[in-house]
Amino acid sequence: MKVVVADTAGFCFGVKNAVDKVKELLGSDEQIYTYGPIIHNTQMVDYFMEKGVRVANCTDDVDRPGKIVIRAHGVMPDVYDELRNKGMDIIDATCPYVKKIQMLAKDHHEKGFKIIIIGDREHPEVMGINGWCENSAVILENEMDAEGLEGGEEKVCVLGQTTLTREKWETVNKMLKNKFHNIIMYDTICSATSARQKEAEEIAKTVDAMIVIGGKNSSNTNKLYEICKKYCNNTFRVETVGDLLPLDIKHCNRVGITAGASTPDWIIKEVIKKMSELSKQDNGMSFQEIFEDSLVTLKTGQIVKGKIIGFNNAEVYIDMGFKSDGIIPMEEFTDDPDFKPEESLKTGEEIDVFVVRVNDGEGNVILSKKKVDAVKGWDKIEEAYENKTPIKVKVLQIVNGGLIASTFGVRVFIPASQVSDRFTKDLSEYVNKVFNVRIIEYNKAKKKIVGSQRVILEEEKSRSEGAVWDNIEVGKEFTGVVKSITDFGVFVDIGGVDGLVHVSELSWTKIKHPSDIMKIGDSVKVRVFDFDKEKKRISLGYKRKEDNPWNKAAAKYNTGDVVKGKVVRLVPFGAFLELDEGVDGLVHISQISNTRIAKPSDVLQIGQIVEAQITELNLEAKKIGLSIKAVNPIDLVSSQKEDAEEVKNPEDEVPSEYKEDMNISIGDLLNTEKTEE
Repeated sequence: MKVVVADTAGFCFGVKNAVDKVKELLGSDEQIYTYGPIIHNTQMVDYFMEKGVRVANCTDDVDRPGKIVIRAHGVMPDVYDELRNKGMDIIDATCPYVKKIQMLAKDHHEKGFKIIIIGDREHPEVMGINGWCENSAVILENEMDAEGLEGGEEKVCVLGQTTLTREKWETVNKMLKNKFHNIIMYDTICSATSARQKEAEEIAKTVDAMIVIGGKNSSNTNKLYEICKKYCNNTFRVETVGDLLPLDIKHCNRVGITAGASTPDWIIKEVIKKMSELSKQDNGMSFQEIFEDSLVTLKTGQIVKGKIIGFNNAEVYIDMGFKSDGIIPMEEFTDDPDFKPEESLKTGEEIDVFVVRVNDGEGNVILSKKKVDAVKGWDKIEEAYENKTPIKVKVLQIVNGGLIASTFGVRVFIPASQVSDRFTKDLSEYVNKVFNVRIIEYNKAKKKIVGSQRVILEEEKSRSEGAVWDNIEVGKEFTGVVKSITDFGVFVDIGGVDGLVHVSELSWTKIKHPSDIMKIGDSVKVRVFDFDKEKKRISLGYKRKEDNPWNKAAAKYNTGDVVKGKVVRLVPFGAFLELDEGVDGLVHISQISNTRIAKPSDVLQIGQIVEAQITELNLEAKKIGLSIKAVNPIDLVSSQKEDAEEVKNPEDEVPSEYKEDMNISIGDLLNTEKTEE
């Protein structure tokens, strides 16, 4: 048996350069960062982390100044600016090939070209290149993407990911040439990548088994595996020597070994050494037989355990001990539109998965976590239905007649009438909201589940109502929420029961409308004025005794004081003056002038400011008697009217409250007139 090791296996120049730059910084007194994992190799990243190197997946992860190494994949130009603003010392280890592509994208974008990148849109290299053309590039991952692209006469510049296979580059470019007439194509596949792929292909054609060494998330390793698998069916991908089992490979005359650009030399050497040991064993089984014998057997519909070995925004990769790793499309992982893999997933975490297809036609095992959740979820939902216990759901979308929500990976329909205990015209406010529902209909055979938040709210309201009526008493204060506003007052929910604050109890001063004081949704303090348990009515008060302007007047005014006031109302028997907001006094017609006047409007006008003396002060009765005559009597002359201030709405200037005892008889008035004569 002969082991053939590819000459091109292992670090390329760009990766080696990035790793060497980090090694040079080890032992520094400053904090060392790498922007993202320095390479797609867990063992090397772990080694550097043990040495104190921190991985910053975004600029927000950089929490103190230091040195940061930009990995070979490169980054967007904005990242450099953000790092400089944080005071970072940047060591740029971007691969020269990648840097060239970035500049091509930038230059041609500035010249008005439409940029097309052929590659993996989630790969950091492609994302970085796109940043250099202001994230305007069209990214094509495969022939289907190219087929769906609309052509035209615009200027087009085509670039490729450095690890792209030659076959895909040529196939997609051929399709683009038929769509665009003004097109420039730059062959940006890394020469080292091309050489590695070509050598792997040649070896795979001549061996009985092929081993590809590299990280699970390494793009170039994945492409090497695809190429080798095409020419050698017995192709296996391993990350470390630990993935190799004690195999007897004596039936394999030739075994090939290659490795991705992110695979350290020491891992390759360990695998080669282990292969040599395996070749000396003799237990009568072939390499493939022992390898496959050690693997689990999968069937469609089976639920198995697996470990998360990698993920991106589109897929989660699972190791189940099968000959191929499993893939969970993100839409089969969760229904949550706000799910963020980088925050919720952890490499090495063990989860249950549902086998959707053992082979999707390309050798991939397609899995689903949602289906596992659904299987378990139906049991939990059935239990909640039988026990009438609430379950938490998250609303996904609006549909005809209600909402679709999700719980335990199972969809629940919530009719519009069951969303709330109040009429809801616009259901959009509930999308992405989380709340409890009661399962009111459950039919597993028909896969029908109906939930209701309304029954829960009504039960809670009923409990709250009972508590309110059991403890209510006149004078008790509540903190409530304004539910509705009418012309005559405001309805306030004080805990499942609505009470009315009459408009007269909203303010000590005159208001145009209750909405001037309160808004729907306001939290307000109210006190009970009166209630009727049988009729379920509660009268509430809002205005405070301490805010009563008459209480303030008690400390401010005394009998005999001379005050200024504004004429706010004229009546046949006198004039009302506003002394303060909410505090009015009456000047009797006999106390306006020394001469006889037929009516107050002969000498006074609404809005006029006058001086008067307090002749009577009865604050309990909210009564103040005033005399203009005692200070400066007003004669019947036109000049006095010209000094009056204009008021736009005299009707509004009505005293908030005034009480007058009419103890003067007609005879008294006649006697007064005789005396004056």
